[in-house]
Amino acid sequence: MKFELTILGSNSALPTSKRFPTAQVLNVLERFFLIDCGEGTQIQLKKFRVPMSRINHIFISHLHGDHFFGLIGLISTFSLQGRMSDLHIYAHSKLEKIIRFQLEILESRLSYELVFHNIFGKEVQNLFDDETLTVQSFPLKHGVMPCAGFLFKEKERPRHLKKDMLDFYRIPIRARHGIKLGDDYLTEEGELIPNAKLTLAASPPRSYAFCTDTAYFPRIVPLIEKVDLLYHEATFLKDDEKRAKSTYHSTAEQAANIAQEAGVGKLIIGHFSARFHDLSAHLYEAEQVFSNTALAEDGCVFEIPLKSNK
Repeated sequence: MKFELTILGSNSALPTSKRFPTAQVLNVLERFFLIDCGEGTQIQLKKFRVPMSRINHIFISHLHGDHFFGLIGLISTFSLQGRMSDLHIYAHSKLEKIIRFQLEILESRLSYELVFHNIFGKEVQNLFDDETLTVQSFPLKHGVMPCAGFLFKEKERPRHLKKDMLDFYRIPIRARHGIKLGDDYLTEEGELIPNAKLTLAASPPRSYAFCTDTAYFPRIVPLIEKVDLLYHEATFLKDDEKRAKSTYHSTAEQAANIAQEAGVGKLIIGHFSARFHDLSAHLYEAEQVFSNTALAEDGCVFEIPLKSNK
């Protein structure tokens, strides 16, 4: 029952020998969702043993190169590997033009279909929905460049059946699906058995919010409130707050303020400027505001375990 985030790249525009540009992969019940695709992403996918063939959905926050320059290489590799299943890409509409142009110039014919989904960037938008998960985008503040954050939320699980009570009331198989969804049960004798007597609550749904390149932007707080795990960029330290503001980025302290205001479970900070070799000051600065903070270093894995619902 995994809900697990792997950091593939944690740096900002310039990579370093230890930190690649932004890319992450979220494993939800063994389905893998790629979030941003900076240069070298496919190398990191192999290095950290992510099953690339299970990536069917890619979410690109915005069209600065350090967030999508690895995409054309990954698309090409998928085709060389003989991929047949569709690949869904969620991004600003200009990305489709860029990718289609690259493929046309290179006279590349893919073995599979690319399916693009436009992110408009100025509103909350439902991007993906299936029986277990929803994904929404929401606007961030990154100058004139439209930039989207992403919210991944599990759906409510069916309740757990109490087998001994089902047997006691001789409840037939045909009625059990409805009971798992919350129905009460009416016996043949006319006795109404309340659902709470027949079931236990399921584990609460888990959630992850990805907030990359953005200035300090408190408007996102209601959108990410109470998420289990929050990634928020922290390109600079407090001493560089003016520079952060002018470049539409955040400091570690500002990221922590967002986490505290939103009441999240855990904060991960990343998108570090290449001039920082030692990140301990970023962690210290954030922890002074929000203690449950971690660094998004390449290769780090953050798991959200199932919680009991008492």
